[in-house]
Amino acid sequence: MTGDSFAFADLLGLELGDSSEAPGSSDAVVRLVADERHLNPGGVVHGGVLATMLDAAMGRAVRAVTDEATATSQLTVTYLDPASPGTLVATARVRKRGSALTVVEAEVEQDGEAVAHALATFALLKR
Repeated sequence: MTGDSFAFADLLGLELGDSSEAPGSSDAVVRLVADERHLNPGGVVHGGVLATMLDAAMGRAVRAVTDEATATSQLTVTYLDPASPGTLVATARVRKRGSALTVVEAEVEQDGEAVAHALATFALLKR
C-alpha cells in the first residue's frame, strides 16, 4: 500500500491508502488490522478507533480534490454493528465540494459488512 503517514495514524496502526486504490477519483481508503490494543472493555473495537478511521479516510478524500488546508468542522458517526479484532477498511468519498465547505461520506467495513457510517463537513481553510 502506498500513502503518506502522520504520527496519530502511526500510533493507531492505520495504513493510509491513496485515492487510486478506491473506485472514484475522490475516494480514499484507510485500513487497520485491529488487535487487543484497539478493544474497549466489552471486547469489541473502540468506537473512537472507528471514528478516527472514518475521519482519516474522509480527510484524505477531501485532500484528493483540493490542495487547500482542511479541517473537520462536523462529524456524525453511526455505529451499525460491533467490530471484532481483524481487518477493517474505511472508504470515503467526497459528495459535494463547495468553495468553503466540502461534504464527505464514509463507511468502515469488516468482512464485507458495514460496521460504521459517517457524514462529515470539512472546512477549506484559506492560507
